[in-house]
Amino acid sequence: MAKGNRGFGSSLTEGLDDEIDVGSPAPSESIMASRSQSLARIAAGKVVTDRTEWVNPARCRPWRLHNRDLDHLNEESCRDLIDAFLSAKKQRIPAIVRRLKDDPDYDFEIIAGVRRWWTVQWLREHHHPEYEYLVTIQNVSDEEAFRVSDIENRSRKDISDWERAKEYSRALEEFYDSNQSEMAEHLKISRSWLSRLLDVARLPAEIVNAFPDTHGITVRIARDIKPLTSEKRTLDLMVAESRAIVAERDDLGTALPAPEVAKRLIRATVVPAKPAGGEVEVKGAAGKVILRYAHSARSGYTFKVPARSGASATEVLKAIEAILTS
Repeated sequence: MAKGNRGFGSSLTEGLDDEIDVGSPAPSESIMASRSQSLARIAAGKVVTDRTEWVNPARCRPWRLHNRDLDHLNEESCRDLIDAFLSAKKQRIPAIVRRLKDDPDYDFEIIAGVRRWWTVQWLREHHHPEYEYLVTIQNVSDEEAFRVSDIENRSRKDISDWERAKEYSRALEEFYDSNQSEMAEHLKISRSWLSRLLDVARLPAEIVNAFPDTHGITVRIARDIKPLTSEKRTLDLMVAESRAIVAERDDLGTALPAPEVAKRLIRATVVPAKPAGGEVEVKGAAGKVILRYAHSARSGYTFKVPARSGASATEVLKAIEAILTS
């Protein structure tokens, strides 16, 4: 249940990553434009009437297009908010929500503030049942909600490139008819930056599997890998290396950092120079040597398939084809 309305006098230019206190009620003629109204003006070009209330977090659910990966919300990732809430004895920056209709289980859906919602719930479950969720209620369309959420979260460092890329990818299709230029114009961002970000979400699943945590896949990593996926030969080589990386991770129980994974995938696309005499080893998906070959101008290629390599005939033949066509 709501405890009542409280005015919020912070502007958009104040630090969004810091919890800012909510002032006590002031006369209507002196109430400053709230932070959420500022966000709505930017997103929709108009003032949206809103209310700030304390509500039960159990009556709220994330919007289907929110930009948080719920699997990555835990005590460690939210420790900064937990400590801030405990220090202030309350949440200070309100989340942005919309009121739901005809849903018996929930009253609000969260447009921005999912991490704050998770934190309040965690505190309530860990000896602090007195905590409630501070929200500003907005009346906005889905597309406006996406832009409000983007404005609030664009500068936040605790949102990964992967989370942002997946959010933008869904919005591109749903709100902008897959038109990147239109989306960039609405969000007031460059088309080149939007394209680089979307490349993160467009990496093939077989390549993404090589990374132990999708949050490690940055715009920079995608910039280096994505062009190599457009050619079948290099894509096949990276997929084989990805499988080898996954097999090693499962066998050893340890994971390579994302930059090291990216380096291995890229190196896998570089076919060794054809030797004049010595043999070159080719590793398969399981990380074992599946083929050795040598080449000379007089005798041509000589291929050797090691016994018990575990590779299928198809995998060996693909490796030979890659060598002959390189």
